[in-house]
Amino acid sequence: MWRLQSLFDLWKKLTSSSINGQIFGAAMTIAALTALVKVAAVGKELVVAQTFGTGDELDAFLIALVVPYFIINVVAGSFNTALIPIYMQVREQEGTKAAQRLFSGATTSGLGLLVITTLLMVASAPLYLPHIAAGFNPKKLELTFHLLYAIAPLILLSGMIVIWSAILNAQERFALAAVLPIMTSIVSVILLLVFKSNGIFALAAGLVCGAVLEAALLGLAVYKQGISLLPKWYGFNTHLRQLASQYTPRLVGAFVMCNTTLVDQSMAAMLAPGSVAALNYAYRVTAFPTSLTTTALSTAIVPYFSKMIAQENWIGVHRTFQQYIKLILIVTVPLTVLLIALAEPIIQILFQRGSFTASDTRLVAQIQACYALQIPFYVMENFVMRLITSMKVTYLLIWGAVLNLSINIAGNYFFMYWFGVKGIALSTSCVYLFSFLYLLFFAYKNLNKFMFAQKNII
Repeated sequence: MWRLQSLFDLWKKLTSSSINGQIFGAAMTIAALTALVKVAAVGKELVVAQTFGTGDELDAFLIALVVPYFIINVVAGSFNTALIPIYMQVREQEGTKAAQRLFSGATTSGLGLLVITTLLMVASAPLYLPHIAAGFNPKKLELTFHLLYAIAPLILLSGMIVIWSAILNAQERFALAAVLPIMTSIVSVILLLVFKSNGIFALAAGLVCGAVLEAALLGLAVYKQGISLLPKWYGFNTHLRQLASQYTPRLVGAFVMCNTTLVDQSMAAMLAPGSVAALNYAYRVTAFPTSLTTTALSTAIVPYFSKMIAQENWIGVHRTFQQYIKLILIVTVPLTVLLIALAEPIIQILFQRGSFTASDTRLVAQIQACYALQIPFYVMENFVMRLITSMKVTYLLIWGAVLNLSINIAGNYFFMYWFGVKGIALSTSCVYLFSFLYLLFFAYKNLNKFMFAQKNII
C-alpha cells in the first residue's frame, strides 16, 4: 500500500507540476480509456466480420453510413473544435454566467442546424445515394436506402454527444467522455447476437441505441457540473458572432476534407463487390492506433492550448508544440513499421473466420499496409490542426482542405488504375503527408508572428 501511495504521489507530482505535465496526465488518462473503447470496438468488428464477411449487406451498411458520418464529422465535429477555445476565453475573462449563456446559445443553434441537415439528408437521398453507390445492383441499393433511414437519428444524437463532451473537456473532465463510446460497441454486439435474424438492421439499431445511452449519461454529467442543458436563445450576441467567425471556416474546411472519405467509399463501390467492406476492415485496424493517439492528444491539448493562448503565453505554446511533435514521431514511426511488417498475421488473427475467407485476409492486409503509411502524418496533422484552431486562424484550414480533396481524387484515379482498391488507401496516405506539411508551415509562421509581436510589446 505504501508503494502504491508513493507511485500515486509521484504520478500526481508529474502531472500537476507544469502545463506539459497536465497535458501528459490528461492524455494518458484519455489514451487508457480510449484503448478500452477501441478494444470493445475491435470485439464488435470481430462479430461483424464473422457474421457478414465482405458481403453485400455490409457494403450497403457502410455506404449508408457515409453521409450521416460526413454530416457528424463536418457539422458537429467542427462545432466542437470551434466552441472550446471561445468557451474557455469567455469563462476565463467574463465568468461562468457568460460562459453558460454562450453554451446555451451555441447548443440551440448547433442542434437546430443538425435537425435541418438531417431532414435535408433524408429528403434528398433519392438524388445522391444512387451516385454514391454507383456500382450497386437495385436490390443492394434498396437495402442501402432502408439502412440510411434507420440510422438518421444518429446525427442529432451525435451532435448532443459532441457538444456535451466538449464542455466536459473544457472543464478538464476528460474521463467520462473518453470511455462512454464503449456503450455503442457493447449494445451493437448484444443486438447482433440476440437479434441475429434481423441481419444488418441489428447492427444499425446498435449504433442508434448506443448513442442514446451515451448522450443520456453525458447530459447527466454536464448537469452535475452545474451547467443547464436547456437550450436558450439570448440573441446573436458578440460571443456567438465570434463563435460563428471561427466555426464557418472550420465548417468549410471540414466539409471539403471529409469529402475525401465520401470519395474513397464511392470510388471503392465502383470496383469489385466487397471492395467497400475490405477498405473498411483495413481502415479499422489502422484507425485503432491513430484514433487512440489523436483522441488522447487532441482532447487533452485543446483546453490547455486555449488557456495559454487566452493568457498570451506564446513561448509556452511554442515549447509545448515542439515537444509533442517530437514525441509523436518517436511513438508513431516504429508503430508504422510494425503494422506494415505484420499486416497479414494481424488481419488473419482478427478477422479470418466464418464468412471472412483467406483471400479476404490477403486483400485487406495489403490495404492495411498502404493505410499504415499515413500514421505519423495523420497524428501530427491532427495535432497541428488543434493548435491552428486554438490560435483562431481557422481560415487556413479551408485552402488546405481544398488542396487535400484535389490530391485525393487525382491520387485515387492514378493509384486505382495500378493497384485497384489498395490504391485508394495509398492515395489517402499521400493526402495526410501533404496536409501535415501545409499545416506545419502555417502553424510555425503564425506562432513566430505572435511571439515577435509579444516581444515588441514587452
